[in-house]
Parts: sequence; C-alpha cells; structure tokens
Amino acid sequence: MVELSVLDVSLIIVFFLITLFIGIYVSKQSGKSASEYFLSGRNMPWWLLGVSMVATTFSTDTPNLVTDIVRTNGVSGNWVWWAFLLTGLLTVFVYAKLWRKSEVNTDIEFYELRYGGKPARFLRGFRAIYLGIIFNILAMSAVTLAAIKIGAIMLGLQPWETVIYAGTITVIFSALGGFKGVVYTDFILFFTAMAGALGAAYYLVGLPEVGGLEAMLAHENVADKLNILPDFTNAEAVITLLIIPLAVQWWSSWYPGAEPGGGGYIAQRMLAAKNENHAIGATFFFNIMHYALRPWPWIIVALASLVVFPDIASIQEAFPLVAEDKLGHDLAYSAMLTKLPSGLLGLVLASLVAAYMSTISTHLNWGASYIVNDYYKQQINKNASEKQLVAVGRIATVVLMVCSALLALVLTNALQLFDIILMFGAGTGLIFILRWFWWRINAWSEISAMFVSGIVSVILNFTELGPYLFGDESLMPGWAKFPMIVLVTTIVWVSVTFLTQAESKDVLQKFYKKIQPGGPGWDKVVNEARGENLELVDAKEGWSVPSGVLAMLVGCGLIYSLMFATGYFIYGDYFHALLLSGASVIFGVILVKLWKKIRVNVL
Repeated sequence: MVELSVLDVSLIIVFFLITLFIGIYVSKQSGKSASEYFLSGRNMPWWLLGVSMVATTFSTDTPNLVTDIVRTNGVSGNWVWWAFLLTGLLTVFVYAKLWRKSEVNTDIEFYELRYGGKPARFLRGFRAIYLGIIFNILAMSAVTLAAIKIGAIMLGLQPWETVIYAGTITVIFSALGGFKGVVYTDFILFFTAMAGALGAAYYLVGLPEVGGLEAMLAHENVADKLNILPDFTNAEAVITLLIIPLAVQWWSSWYPGAEPGGGGYIAQRMLAAKNENHAIGATFFFNIMHYALRPWPWIIVALASLVVFPDIASIQEAFPLVAEDKLGHDLAYSAMLTKLPSGLLGLVLASLVAAYMSTISTHLNWGASYIVNDYYKQQINKNASEKQLVAVGRIATVVLMVCSALLALVLTNALQLFDIILMFGAGTGLIFILRWFWWRINAWSEISAMFVSGIVSVILNFTELGPYLFGDESLMPGWAKFPMIVLVTTIVWVSVTFLTQAESKDVLQKFYKKIQPGGPGWDKVVNEARGENLELVDAKEGWSVPSGVLAMLVGCGLIYSLMFATGYFIYGDYFHALLLSGASVIFGVILVKLWKKIRVNVL
C-alpha cells in the first residue's frame, strides 16, 4: 500500500469533481429525449468522437491485460489483439459510412432494417439482452476487476470498497449526463490517462532496481520477451500468437470495440456523428491512437515489472494482503505503480480512475441504449414517452453497474475473461461482414450462428469434452479449439441460410434503396427490381468497397509500421526503426490518395 500525499489526494478529488460537474451540467439537455440521451442528437464532430473511442478502450483492465500477455508470452503475445486492427480499418473505410447512412438509433435496430418479420423482431430483442446485459456485464466486470486489483495493491482497499468508491461516482455522472456527458468527460479522461501512462513508464524504467532502459532490455528476465514477432522456430507459438489472430480471429470473432463490420459502442459513436465523413474520420483517428501510439507505455512497464517482480510469488511476497484468488501476472502493473513518487502517483491514480470511468460510463450508456430502444420500447411499452425512455435508461444504467460489480468480486484475472468472450463470439464475425453485401443472409443465419457459437464454446470450455479433444496429450493441439468453433459455427449458419427462406423482396429492396451497399452480392435484387421498372441504384453512388479494402490494407501497413517503428526506437534498433518510419511515410502518401477517391465516391 502507498501513502498518498495531500497533492495526490487533491488531484484525485479535483478530477472527480470535474467529472461530476460535467454530468450534472449536461443532464438537462441529455434528458430531453432518448436520441439526446443515447446519441446526443447526431451532431458530434469526428475529433470528439475519435477521442471518446480511444478513451473508452483505455480501460483499467487494458494495461493489466497487456502486462499479463507480455509477462506470459512476451511482446509478440499482443498479436491476439493487434490483429483486430484489420477489422478496425475495415470498419473505417467500408462500414462507417454504411452505419451512418442507416440512421438507426442502435446497431441492434439494424436487424429490423436488414431483416423482416418475427425472426427479425426476436433477433433484435434477444441480442439486446444478450449483448446489452450479458456480454456487457462480462466486459464491465473485467474492468471493475482491474480496478479492484489496483485498489488492493496501491491503496490497500478491500474489493467491496473499490467497487463502492469508483462505481458510485461513475454511475451518477453516467445516469445524469447520458451520451453527451460520456463523450465530454472522455475528452478530459483521455489526456489524463495518456499523461499518467507516459509518466509512469518514464519514471519506472529509471528506478534503481531496473537501472534504466538499456539495462532493462539486457536483463535476463526481459531479453527473451522483446521480439515483436513470435519465435518462428516454435510452431505452436507462431500458430497461436500470429497465424490464428491474423488468419481467423480478426474476421470471425465478435469482441466489444472490435466487432467485424462495426458495432457496439463504436457503432454508437458512428451513429452520433454529424455525417458519414465525420464517422469515417472518428474511427480512423481511433485506430491510429489505439494501435500505433498507445501500447508502448504499458509494454515498457510490463517489461520493467519482470525485473522487479520476476514471478507471481514475488508479487505475493511484496503484497501479502492481496487475496490469493486475485493473484496473477496482471497484478504486476499495479505493483509497479506503487513505486511512483508523490504528485506523479496522484496523476497516475487519477489517470487510472479516468480509464475506469471512461470505459464503464460508455458501457453503461451503450447497454442501456439496447435495453431502452431495442427491448423496453419494442417489447414492453411501444407508446412510451421520451421522458419515460430516459427514466428507464437511467434505471438500467444503475442496474448494469450493480450486476457487473457483483460479478467482478468473484473473478480472478482479465486474460481469462478475454479468452472466454473471444470464444463465445467465435464464428459470428463473418455474418456481420457479409450481411451488408450478400442479399441471401437472413435473420435465421444470425440466430443459428449466435446459438451454435455459444453452445459449442460452453461444451469445449466447460465440459470434459474440451480437454479430451484439445490439449498436449489430446486428439488435437490446444490452439485448434478456436478455429474448430469458427468452423462448426460457419458450417451451421451457411447451411441454415440456404435451408431457410430468404428475406422478402420488399425488405431487401428497401434496405438497398436506403443503404446503397452495391456489389455483385446484390445483383439479383437489383435486377429483379429493374424487371419491375424500379431502379434501386443511386447513379451518384459508386461502389467504393474495392477502394475501401485497398485502403484498409494500406492503412494496416501505415499503423503497423508506426507501431513497430516506435518499438524499435525504444529498443535502440535504429536501422529497423528508420526503415519502418520510411515505410509509414510511403503508406501514408498512398492512403491520402485512396482517401480522396473514397471521399469522392462516398460523399
């Protein structure tokens, strides 16, 4: 436990007061209607939404997760989430404009735009509960678990104390301020969190026991953890850490903040943008900040922790009051922060509070939007007034907070939950990508994929069949479990698609007329409409998907080059750093040209 100075406590209190003030200040405007409460009237600029996306994914569990990954699998282990850059940029250059065109209030409302009849209504209502409550509570509980560990290590707080202190402030300003309050506070939270992460990394590397950057990189506990790519002589590591994330995981798995085809709170921000161009700009800014600039302060602290706390036993010895069921490699990040000096300690604690509040407030507002727009208004009270909808949203916000806090009290580590969530979404991602561009996908496709993915994940993860099939001495290697879930799910939903009736002609034509997705996947619908003297294609709209996919690949080259150039500069490998910096410039020039082409086609 660390001793907080008057300066440290003052910084944290001022931060709390500013956040509460913003929530109270915007509460009157946010309470006018459900659209204001959940989308701020659809008039948000790209830079504010982009910063909000970055702040939301700056969560307290993210540095803990990265620390766990680095200490367990080295820097290259981060490919399990670095691979999601592909789906992030696909959202930027292909799906952002489609979401903004849809003009739905939530991405779940999309189901009754794209599909029709009772299956669409069921899918909308079920997904509202499945994602807005179940998955959302899982994600928030991981964030709260990280806050619990930080509170235990740094302040000696009991788990329930952390939940009460951090959760109460967050739920108050989230319930009052709605989406506008979340986005406005995110702007402050981002800069606070970034300053704290950078300050902590700089100071902790200079600790006497670490000995500076050069000594840290040469330390025996660190030297074999530095590779950005996995060891290619280790086939299992290459398959698990690189091939599966890049070949399968990014397009096949649903995960909050990295949904194939966009979705969740990322879609919520795209829907709140002023127009399509602002939606594209916001998501591109987010991906640059999220992948290219932000990971390295966390990675540096994780590497330094290997010198100070080489194993879990050393963490337990230093912090004997931490409950045994909360011990894990992810605790090393918090353990390192206890060595910060007064002032910087207060800033870092404020930054961690900022990260927690930003992520939780976003999840609360996003989850409440599903409950209100896609369940309560559709299934319970179709004639609800705007004031009633806002009231239900505020009640849902409080309930979600309480449920996630209770679950967090029984969890152990963030990486465990990350893997479970990935497994439960395995195999569904391809539908989210293709449903915009292939007319034949119907509501039953999504329903079957959702249930099969969940059922197969439960069987392989929580029954004896999993260890029997997958493991070192089993029928198949452990890394094959995720691809197997994807394969089974994909076979089932494709089969169901062709075995069930297509969506009605009226539904498909209305969808195409509004969205203008283009491409050969809609030729049948377009040609049938022309046979009825009905033109669906807007002559002003070109099919920008090929250019968008090319822009995605070039954008990946740009951001990965920037990310790895930064790493090599830190490592002191200036040859590779300069080489990658030059590559990033080339990718940037190409991307500017492609961007102009997409902009002309889209706007």
